[in-house]
Amino acid sequence: MDLDSIGVVVTTRTFKPGDVFARHTHDEGQFAYAVSGGISMFTDKGNWIVPAQRAIWVPAYIGHEMHMHGAVTMLNTFIEHKSAALAALPPYCQVYGVSALLRHLFDAMLALPGGTSARRARLESTLLDELSGMPRLPLSVPLPQDPRLSRACRHMLDAPTQAMSINEMAKMANMSRRTFTRQFREATGVSFVVWKQHVCVLEALSRLSQGASVKDVSADLGYSSTSAFSATFKFLLGDAPVRYLARYRELTLSSDASS
Repeated sequence: MDLDSIGVVVTTRTFKPGDVFARHTHDEGQFAYAVSGGISMFTDKGNWIVPAQRAIWVPAYIGHEMHMHGAVTMLNTFIEHKSAALAALPPYCQVYGVSALLRHLFDAMLALPGGTSARRARLESTLLDELSGMPRLPLSVPLPQDPRLSRACRHMLDAPTQAMSINEMAKMANMSRRTFTRQFREATGVSFVVWKQHVCVLEALSRLSQGASVKDVSADLGYSSTSAFSATFKFLLGDAPVRYLARYRELTLSSDASS
């Protein structure tokens, strides 16, 4: 895609439930906004979950694969390097909240005719400025580069559970508990307990988006009670699961009605 003359391009695309967008890269950065449905994204350095009405920033040249949860409408904003710097977008993947103004700017960019114009330039400038102020959300699971740590983490990702202990992880990594704890924090920036919370909540979010019940999800993921699961979910995502599900369904119905 040639962005030399404009710097920012907004496109739209729809996916069916269960669709997989195979691993690929872009020459520009991609700000992928889930109008409806949910997206799981996988890279060599971590996994991310993008609920409806949230977005993920993927810098240029980072290989990524996307799995769709529910019927997904995705607005993609492709941003060349200089414009990404103006928007203060980081050199790593990051999930963001999306304001009402930013959503309207996406729509306005989509409605523009092709080519350059003074209006396009003004919209781009406003869009990049609004992007720079969007809140960053903790919806990622970093993966260590150390092969021993990575092997243990991928085991956890294959079967997420709150029951997994530090001792079990250390054993899978062939490390002492103390060495595992130190190296894990150095590699991921968080403790294993916090990382495990993120893994389980993101897995829960994926399952809830596909229609699973809060009770079943909390039990399957090894929480001591539904209330314990709900408290962790709300701490990380800002809403209790029931309220999140209600908002998710409203957004999906609203999107379906307007399409």
